[in-house]
Amino acid sequence: MSDQQFSPNRLLENALSEEAVLRINKAVEDAFEAQVLFLQELVRSASLRGQEKKVQELVAAALEKRGYDVQSFGIDQALVGQDPAFSPTTFNLDNSRIVVGSKTPRSATGKSLALNAHVDVVPVGTNKRWKHEPFSATREGGWLYGRGAGDMKAGLTANLFALDALSAAGFSLKGPIQIQSVIEEETTGNGAAMVLAKGFRADAILVSEPTGEKLVSANTGVMKFAVTVQGVPAHPMEVSSGKSAIDIAIRAIEHLRELENEWLGERGNAGPEFRDVDNPVALTIGTISGGEWLASVPSECRFEGRIGFYPGESANDRASKFERFLIEAFRNDPSLSDCHLPEIEWVGVKQGGYCLPQGSEAEALLSEVHKGIDGLDRDLERLVMPCYLDAAVFTLHGRMTSLVYGPTAENCHALDERVNLASLKRVTKAIALFAAGWCGVEQRA
Repeated sequence: MSDQQFSPNRLLENALSEEAVLRINKAVEDAFEAQVLFLQELVRSASLRGQEKKVQELVAAALEKRGYDVQSFGIDQALVGQDPAFSPTTFNLDNSRIVVGSKTPRSATGKSLALNAHVDVVPVGTNKRWKHEPFSATREGGWLYGRGAGDMKAGLTANLFALDALSAAGFSLKGPIQIQSVIEEETTGNGAAMVLAKGFRADAILVSEPTGEKLVSANTGVMKFAVTVQGVPAHPMEVSSGKSAIDIAIRAIEHLRELENEWLGERGNAGPEFRDVDNPVALTIGTISGGEWLASVPSECRFEGRIGFYPGESANDRASKFERFLIEAFRNDPSLSDCHLPEIEWVGVKQGGYCLPQGSEAEALLSEVHKGIDGLDRDLERLVMPCYLDAAVFTLHGRMTSLVYGPTAENCHALDERVNLASLKRVTKAIALFAAGWCGVEQRA
């Protein structure tokens, strides 16, 4: 057990004695090596989009072993375009599943809680540029390396082993609990939307994304798009008769940078949360492909990306502004005015952002729990994340109190992604104590 002491606070003191808190912390520490081994097993399962089946089988087996009522289900494509919680997609996910483990006390007298994490990961790029093989789950110097180690399989283990610690310490929760392992967070958010469509709700949900042990106070809305432009193909000996689709795409992207700057200029109206954020809009062109032959003027080019907008705004309204801006750019730019108008598609997350209201009981409890972990006496800082988070779906469409709080990670979506193991242990303790305080606990006979 850590020699650091945790003193129960005013919100926890009715649920847990100081001795009980110490037992829970000790249970986290005693099982932490097993937690890291499970995290390594999850990271080694390369759960890229459409390839999440194996890792979800690992999660389902772990939940079943612990006595959870486990449900596994896919994403109902019929809901896309019908249910506003869902974002556009045409990707086939027949072999991908969502897993939810639940436990409900016979006499549920406490508040309900859902603990959420996603298992889908983004591509690794070129393996040889990584310090360690991307899916090797190498442990080095207090860090665990690997794609998905931080974003966000570490958070999933924190959710699972936090509840394990309560049980190992001899406690049962008084309120219903869920552990949600979802897919599609990185692309559409439809995994979280499907959880809502299946009827899963709770009085609060905690999403253990890698936040550096801070609490997300707001996130931006996000739209993911694809733009296809048409050129005029030609042979090199008649190059003047052609028009390169790649050149057209580059010019279109330059115009979208103007739109990005225009939307950045609206930051002052977005509330104080975004005042110090470097780029809450963050236009990113993630992929580009074009041309048919290296010695021909290219006929077609397609690029894909994302752009953000501010909480409180409709994703559909912002999408319409995006479409009008780009079409007008083609009509008014002399270098584009004789081109075909661009084809604009919405191909992923198309979701609003949210702000976490201050003063909730859930945030107060998490703040006090966080402050006491390992005697560090740290105030819980608030953090704005200018990106999509599944918490937006639960907040906007499920009307749930949604907390996003998790361990320190570095290089997410980049080379040498890694999670800090000491931070992961602290977060696991915090989630265990938060669950105990939120749901209430009783000593098992």
